Amino acid sequence: MINYFNFKKFNNKYLITNDLGRYLFADKKELFSLINNQVDMNSDFGKSAEKNMFCYNGSPRGFAEKVKPYFRDSKNYLFSSTGLHIFVVTKSCNLKCVYCQTQNGNEIPNGFMTEEIAERAVDIALTSPNDNLSFEFQGGEPLANFSVIQHIVEYTELKKRSKNITYNIVTNLTLITQDIVDFIKKYNVGISTSIDGNELVHNMNRRYRNGKGSYSDVKHSIELLKVNGVRFGAIQTTTSNSLPFYKEIIDEYISMGLKSIFIRPLTPLGCANKDWNFVGYSAEKFIEFYNKAFDYILQLNMNGTEISEGHATIFLSKILHGYPVNYMELRSPCGAGIGQIAYYYDGNVYTCDEGRMLAEMGDDSFKLGNVYNNTYDELINCNNCKAACISSVLESLPTCHDCVYSPYCGTCPVTNLALNKNIFNREPNSYRCKTYRGILDKIFSALQNEKEKSIIEKW
Repeated sequence: MINYFNFKKFNNKYLITNDLGRYLFADKKELFSLINNQVDMNSDFGKSAEKNMFCYNGSPRGFAEKVKPYFRDSKNYLFSSTGLHIFVVTKSCNLKCVYCQTQNGNEIPNGFMTEEIAERAVDIALTSPNDNLSFEFQGGEPLANFSVIQHIVEYTELKKRSKNITYNIVTNLTLITQDIVDFIKKYNVGISTSIDGNELVHNMNRRYRNGKGSYSDVKHSIELLKVNGVRFGAIQTTTSNSLPFYKEIIDEYISMGLKSIFIRPLTPLGCANKDWNFVGYSAEKFIEFYNKAFDYILQLNMNGTEISEGHATIFLSKILHGYPVNYMELRSPCGAGIGQIAYYYDGNVYTCDEGRMLAEMGDDSFKLGNVYNNTYDELINCNNCKAACISSVLESLPTCHDCVYSPYCGTCPVTNLALNKNIFNREPNSYRCKTYRGILDKIFSALQNEKEKSIIEKW
């Protein structure tokens, strides 16, 4: 008997995947034997197909019992309630990045979260049934309201009881001081920052409001973190400015002592959407950039320099182990509401970081409620949260359910609404779809090459 699977022509073979995230490469004869339920179970292909649960002997009920724990593992995030709680402590920012997703290019009065709103948000977060919570501070530039970050951490430590809380600040690092570093060390707060490349690329993308580049200040702050033993990570956002400089961008990460680079495509929200003709690109252009960067990373590893690519690491966890990294954008359903919640500086609560970004563009479709008026249960059970979940179940979407990459992918109802005026993805060849398909094409190509496979398996 055969299990449900999808397939696509892949180089000189066929890639086949099933709902458990297992994969095989098959030639035409092997694929047809599987389609026609005529697999020789004693052949090498038959043994691999049975091991990876593409076919089976026995009853369907017995097979269902066998695969149940594997399927449960692949969707394990659905057994946990909201774990990531984002506190947008201010809209204010001292930078004017060319792709800012939290601004639409219009001058809007800055806002700062008050201690009262912060406490109410923490009280809601602590009622999540999840015992392991992550509190993330964002902006704007969150360090512009560092006193409220301090208050949230200290208040949480008093109120958390048996919950395990981790803290992380997403910052451009330009406002960091020794006093802030001392606080970070005291409470083991993580730091996430943006490094878009070498000085040239970073300064083209991420400038102060007066036009000055921020690279030198960011680099100085990173040295301060290193001296004080503070852990930090970084992400890279690719603009049209970045495309010629894949080597320089990766070399910059290596020079800073980072072992991973997350090569992130531009999301058309905020300024990035408004100025897309200047900072954006086609999905094909991004994939060309990604492939060159990926090949360069592989070559560096072959030459003894250890560095991994972040998107590939997330996908490989699913592909190789069937156990997903809880990355909100690559879940089915996505993490909106049930995986993350964003508390805006004014007390409004949104499904996710992208949801509050859309609100900053004038559309509050993903607003769940307000910290003054709603409990955690009310926020999670509201219709907007339910709609976000329903619209992001890949297995029920016509454009996704029969895609060979469906077990590893995800869709974002916020982006769908912003770009296509519909929370359901109805464009099988959209920018986002092409981007993820291209990344996965590159990963599976590497998995066909034994030397490259041995490298990326370590990621």
